[in-house]
Amino acid sequence: MAKQNREKAQSDAVQRDPDEWVTGDESMTGAQASYLKTLATEAGEDVDEDLTKAEASKKIDELQERTGRGRDH
Repeated sequence: MAKQNREKAQSDAVQRDPDEWVTGDESMTGAQASYLKTLATEAGEDVDEDLTKAEASKKIDELQERTGRGRDH
């Protein structure tokens, strides 16, 4: 039961609007920066290296849509 609750909490966090994140105004994480670089290269686009966590998340979503990468559906 605890595992199910943990998984639901993680799922909810992933789906929450980045503008509502408590830490959304902090600098993007290393993982976000790395993935953004990969996506931007595939999309033939440059990405600002000074994005916040929330901005990076939105840009990742945008580039995933454009490249078709990272989506299960």
